[in-house]
Amino acid sequence: MNQPSLEAPDWSKIPAPEDDGAAAHLTGQRFPDVALTDTNDESVVLSREPGRIVVFAYPRTGEPGKIGLTEDWDMIPGARGCTPQTCSFRDLAGELKAAGAARVFGLSTQSTDYQREMVTRLHIPFPVLSDAKLELTKALKLPTMEVAGQTLLKRLALVADAGVITHVFYPVFPPDRNAADVLAWLKANPV
Repeated sequence: MNQPSLEAPDWSKIPAPEDDGAAAHLTGQRFPDVALTDTNDESVVLSREPGRIVVFAYPRTGEPGKIGLTEDWDMIPGARGCTPQTCSFRDLAGELKAAGAARVFGLSTQSTDYQREMVTRLHIPFPVLSDAKLELTKALKLPTMEVAGQTLLKRLALVADAGVITHVFYPVFPPDRNAADVLAWLKANPV
């Protein structure tokens, strides 16, 4: 069952992910010195980003008019919602910055070219990082899922200060509320 709208799914018909403990080790971890390419073709090393940053990860965005990765994508807990999650961060980007986030990054295991299409189509004002080689994913032991022979990130959001992860949002559901949850946390925990 693939719902027709990428941006406005009916969350009551989609199973919520459960907290499997796969992100419990991340708080207090330093980002590794791994260079990732972003959608501006720049190399980003999260451990070297000054100040407070927000990194939200998602399995994969879809493309309008194209068949999903699997027919049962919506029934995989935590799979559906990458576009709504990304759009929520887009819509709150200015408020996140005002609340102390020096930078916001999206993150997936999709290629930079694939991500660039989404950034252009959805008018995303921040870079999206590609971990197609799974270097960051493996170094941090980020939670993943295997779907159709692909390793995909489970949805989560990280707040980091000077390269150290200070807060983790996991699991994330519904995805379109993730940015608002991050914003509320930033306001309650100023730098």
